[in-house]
Amino acid sequence: MPTPARHAQSFHDAAADDTARLARPIPPDVIDPDLHPAILPREEPAPAPKAAPPAAPAREPRRATAPKSPVPRKKWLTPASAFATVVVALLYLGWRIPTQRYITPTRGLGYALGIIGGSLMLLLFLYSARKRIPWLKFLGPATGWFRFHMVLGVLGPLCILYHSNFALGATNSNVALFSMLTVAGSGLVGRYIYARIHHGLYGSKLSLGELRKGAESLRTGSGAFTFLPQLVERLEAAERGLLASTGKVPVLGIAKLIGTATGSMLARMKLHAYVRKSLRDAAAHSAAIAAERKRLRRAAFAYIDRRLAATRRVAGFEAYERLFSLWHALHLPLIFLMLVAGIVHVIAVHIY
Repeated sequence: MPTPARHAQSFHDAAADDTARLARPIPPDVIDPDLHPAILPREEPAPAPKAAPPAAPAREPRRATAPKSPVPRKKWLTPASAFATVVVALLYLGWRIPTQRYITPTRGLGYALGIIGGSLMLLLFLYSARKRIPWLKFLGPATGWFRFHMVLGVLGPLCILYHSNFALGATNSNVALFSMLTVAGSGLVGRYIYARIHHGLYGSKLSLGELRKGAESLRTGSGAFTFLPQLVERLEAAERGLLASTGKVPVLGIAKLIGTATGSMLARMKLHAYVRKSLRDAAAHSAAIAAERKRLRRAAFAYIDRRLAATRRVAGFEAYERLFSLWHALHLPLIFLMLVAGIVHVIAVHIY
């Protein structure tokens, strides 16, 4: 057990240690943890004043910018365009080259081309069967068969033309050839009309309400062309003119379609001329418009073209519907006529 004298000695030693600790100089970058609460108000340097934030750079005057077009650019090279180019090239070569020197319809390659072409034309009926017979759904979607149908409708006649050396022959051969060419030409016309009343070439059928709604949605972008104050007014007047004759469809719709196409072309030319003149006058008084003149002109032209195309499609929709109904009523008999003429031709060739 410690004695009172030893306690006094320990207290005296501790006091001496504290005194010596307070007497030691404190380095400028070190603070004793034991003394930190006592010297912090006196020894800790005051925080440096915060630097003032840099002044914001002065904004440049806002330039007039052309609104971005949401419509992507069309691709010129597509599988359909490549296929059409190859077919046209083969037709041109077959017409210009004397194929009778190398191909004979009665034997060899010429005979094989006749068999292949006739078989491809017979396969055209698979699309009609797939579309009308429910239990043939296992063959795949009707959309794929529609593509196949159109490809066969081009390759079959191409093979038959090379088979016949692009020339006429016997009476039964001529009847079969002209029946086939009539059906092929009718198919090309039907393809054009079909695309005007459907979502693209393979989509579902459109309605007049959908077309009007799409044309109306384009008008919401008119506020971006405030630098052309009369553009919207002139454009709406042109649209009213195109839609004025939507009540009746004269001459099976052909006269209406020609009139709509002509009116749309004239309106487009007038509106483009107005945009050029207005931008030229505005560029003479505004440096910003002068710098962006080309871009503004392209954007205005694209907007005009989209609105006129949508309005023209609305105006001609009913006419295209009637034309498609008429085409369908004529196309089916032509197909059966071609089938009968082809069968007679094959029998006549192998018998006589």
